[in-house]
Amino acid sequence: MQPDITGREALGGDARTDHDGHEQAGAEEFGGNSPPQRGGFRCWSSHLKNILTANDHSVKIEVMNIERTDLTGRAARYAALADPVRLRIVDLLTLGDVAPVELQGELGISSSLLAHHLNLLEREDMIARTRSGADRRRTYLHLASGAFDGLLPSPSVAVRRVVFVCTGNSARSQLAAALWHQTSPVPVASAGTHPAETIEPGAVAAADRHGVTLRARRPRALDEVLDVDDYVITVCDTAHEELGSRGRLHWSVPDPVRDGSDAAFDAAFEDLAARVHGLAPCLTTT
Repeated sequence: MQPDITGREALGGDARTDHDGHEQAGAEEFGGNSPPQRGGFRCWSSHLKNILTANDHSVKIEVMNIERTDLTGRAARYAALADPVRLRIVDLLTLGDVAPVELQGELGISSSLLAHHLNLLEREDMIARTRSGADRRRTYLHLASGAFDGLLPSPSVAVRRVVFVCTGNSARSQLAAALWHQTSPVPVASAGTHPAETIEPGAVAAADRHGVTLRARRPRALDEVLDVDDYVITVCDTAHEELGSRGRLHWSVPDPVRDGSDAAFDAAFEDLAARVHGLAPCLTTT
């Protein structure tokens, strides 16, 4: 039974036939504007301001520091996959090599439309052809080596230390620091813009339930902890909006203290754990 795939697209450019009878499609252009940067910083401590302003010219999200040419190439490859027919072709080629005539029978489309889709995938180096060892008039298609390499960002940033920040340094930043210490060799600390007197019992209990040990005995103020070259990650919206663009990254994690339930603290823990495990491979020690 042939799949009901009817993906077609209008593509500018002149077409010509190659030696295998396939049509060459015109090139597509990709572009876009960079998102605006957010800023603003209320000076609540002159000492903290002096520390943070040293990073005024840092890129807001340093782990996304990828060259524009690489971004354009990635966009073109995503566009090559953004069609049901081409995505089905790639799916089939993950299982084995297929001749164009076999693909045509599987997909139920015309030879000219198939040629169009194959040429787009070849143009982005996602598929390749080899000659049959038997009938030299026949070709087989297969996924190109590294067809999916680089589609997802995989940068590596060298940092001296990661510092997780929330308002009170009593729950989220404490949990994040404990998770980071368990996951990454990069040194870690935590602090609060307005530290509480004690660590929340709910945070301690959540850490115990998940087999993680909180490393700090009490909340600490940010200006006591922060050094010039620390990599600051805010895990609370209030702290982020107070520090503005001076933090390197922001994770908008709901405050479990407001709810106070085990479920709320567990949800915050799981949210932080997923984010920590995603970021840890991208940061290395200086």
